[in-house]
Amino acid sequence: MKIVIVTDAWEPQVNGVVRTLKQTRKCLEQLGHEVLFITPHDFKTIPCPSYPSIPLALFPGRKVKQLLNAAKANAVHIATEGPLGMAARRWCLRNKVKFTTSYHTQFPEYVRLRVPIPLSWTYAWLRRFHGKAVRTLVPTRSQQQALFERGFKHVEVWGRGVDTEIFTADNPKELNLPGPILLNMGRVAVEKNIEAFLQLDVPGSKVVVGDGPDLETLKQRYPQVTFTGAKFGKELASYIAAADVFVFPSKTDTFGLVLLEAMACGVPVAAYPVTGPKDVVLDGITGSLSDNLAEAVLAAQSLDPSACIAYAKKNSWMACSEVFADYMYDNQDKKSADAITNHAFWCL
Repeated sequence: MKIVIVTDAWEPQVNGVVRTLKQTRKCLEQLGHEVLFITPHDFKTIPCPSYPSIPLALFPGRKVKQLLNAAKANAVHIATEGPLGMAARRWCLRNKVKFTTSYHTQFPEYVRLRVPIPLSWTYAWLRRFHGKAVRTLVPTRSQQQALFERGFKHVEVWGRGVDTEIFTADNPKELNLPGPILLNMGRVAVEKNIEAFLQLDVPGSKVVVGDGPDLETLKQRYPQVTFTGAKFGKELASYIAAADVFVFPSKTDTFGLVLLEAMACGVPVAAYPVTGPKDVVLDGITGSLSDNLAEAVLAAQSLDPSACIAYAKKNSWMACSEVFADYMYDNQDKKSADAITNHAFWCL
């Protein structure tokens, strides 16, 4: 099967969407599928307002049309709701081509943190965007239910995995900081609620691994915190493995790949009991969930790292990519909806 994936999120961005799509392509190709990406790399771009590190394609309609016409794909998947996603959606509707979409992030909540736009307005736009898709894929069951409650239709679960060859407990970084080491990794941006972590009054040293628009501001505001900047691959895994607790203060993620990556490194998670953590973390086993984040941090320190590693190893990218491939087929092809749903369950 030849699959075209259209995404406004791509390298050099470092986030869960990009990592998910790259891992999915790798696995799909191993399964024998041909995968073509349409990304901002193919277009003239402008910086995203309030987030200049994200490039947005400028007037992409004509080129998206040319690329999709030339691709002659069996399936089109629209991964994001940006300029490229909108252009691909228009092409599909005009040419009566069925397509699927993804809902990767709680976009309305992200927008609301930056500009005073009512959530209801953004959700209305998103319902319209995703409403024509054969399926809209979300990472967790709680996110699926949340969208159903917002009036979305045809929402299905496509879980996430972890690369346990990269993310291991081996070779932890020597940080030379007073313990316990409390670490957060990800995009340093307002929607990640990082200050809820940085303001915690708990023993130990705080470390933030990652880059983003708020990095310099937070470095000045919290000089006692160690900010490492972005790290990748095995070096990133070594920083995570050095931690005693992985602190995840976000309340707007739909999944949080970093949760599985931390567990694969043998690090229990402390987080709020919200969409994402409550779907991924086994409370009291691989992490601690509490509305009081400080209490969660303290509780997580007593958990068994081996339980975290064992749980992470059950979540493979290949299993999740097989689910994705199944969703690319038309409803009448290959597998019934019930079979796909059952397969999706075991990917979580």
